[in-house]
Amino acid sequence: MSSLRLFNVAGGGAAEVVSATAVRERHLQELVERNMEALLGVRFLASEYSTGPLHGGRIDSLGLDENGAPVIVEYKRGQSSGVIPQGLFYLSWLTDHRAEFQLLVRERLGAAAAAQVLWSAPRLICVAESFTRYDVHAVREIQRNIDLVRYRYFGHELLALETVVSVTSSAKERRAVRKRDRADTTIVQPCGAGGPLDELRSALDDVLVSLGDDVTQVERKQYLAYRRLKNFACVGRTQQREVVVYLKADPDTVDLVPGFTRDVREIGHHGTGALEVRLRSEADLERAGDLFRLSYEAA
Repeated sequence: MSSLRLFNVAGGGAAEVVSATAVRERHLQELVERNMEALLGVRFLASEYSTGPLHGGRIDSLGLDENGAPVIVEYKRGQSSGVIPQGLFYLSWLTDHRAEFQLLVRERLGAAAAAQVLWSAPRLICVAESFTRYDVHAVREIQRNIDLVRYRYFGHELLALETVVSVTSSAKERRAVRKRDRADTTIVQPCGAGGPLDELRSALDDVLVSLGDDVTQVERKQYLAYRRLKNFACVGRTQQREVVVYLKADPDTVDLVPGFTRDVREIGHHGTGALEVRLRSEADLERAGDLFRLSYEAA
C-alpha cells in the first residue's frame, strides 16, 4: 500500500484527505479509459477486447502509446494478485496477432498510425492498489516492457497514480553495455568514431537516465525516447552538427533563448514534446539541466 498522504491546507489548517480503493474495478477501468492519454500517455483503442474462443480471454484495455508501441492495460481493484501473469499471457497473444491489432489501429486511428506500430516494444501496464516486493522483483527479471502503477483515490475528486517500477529490456541491455564499456579502459575506438557529437550524446544519455530509477528508453528510427510512464524527452537522431531534444516542459513557463530553446507546439517534429532544446556543447548540456528535471517531473 502507498505511504502517500494528502492534506487539505485551505484556511491554514491541515485536514487529511483519506485515501481509498475503487468501489468496483470496472469504475477504475472506465475512468482510465476515458482519460487514457492524459493519465498514461496512451491512445485508447478498445475495452474488454476478446482474444477469441481458443484463448478464451478478454483484454481489459488496448491502446497505442506515444511512440507507437502496442499497450495492454490490466486492472486490479485491490492487490496485484494474478494481474502480471494474466497480462503477460495477453501480451504473448498480442504479438501473435499483429495483423488483427494493426487492423484495429487502422479502424480507430487511421492508416498512418497503423503503418508506424512499433512491434519491437509492446508494453504491459498493470494498475492496482498495491504490488508486493515479489512482483517488483519478477518484473525486473522478466525481459519484457512492463509498468506497475499503483493507484489511490483521495476523496471523490482526486486520483493518484504512482509508478512502482518501469522496465524495458532494451534499456537494461544498454545500461549493461554502458557499464561494461566504462569498466574496460582498453577499448580502442575505430577511426572516425567517438567524435564530439557522439560524446555529447553519450553525456546527455547519462544525464537523462540518472534523473530516476524509473527512466526507460524506447528506440525509433527518427528519435530515442526517454520515458517514465510517459515520454519526457525525445532525442533526434538525424542532426549532424547539434543534438536536438524535445521536452514535455511547458514553453509558457520557460524563458526562451533564441538558438537554444524554442516553442514547437505549432511546428511538426519527430517524437513528443512542446519545448525544443538545441545542444552544441557540454556547457549547453549543463545549462539545460533544470529543463530536463522539469520535464521529468511533468511526466
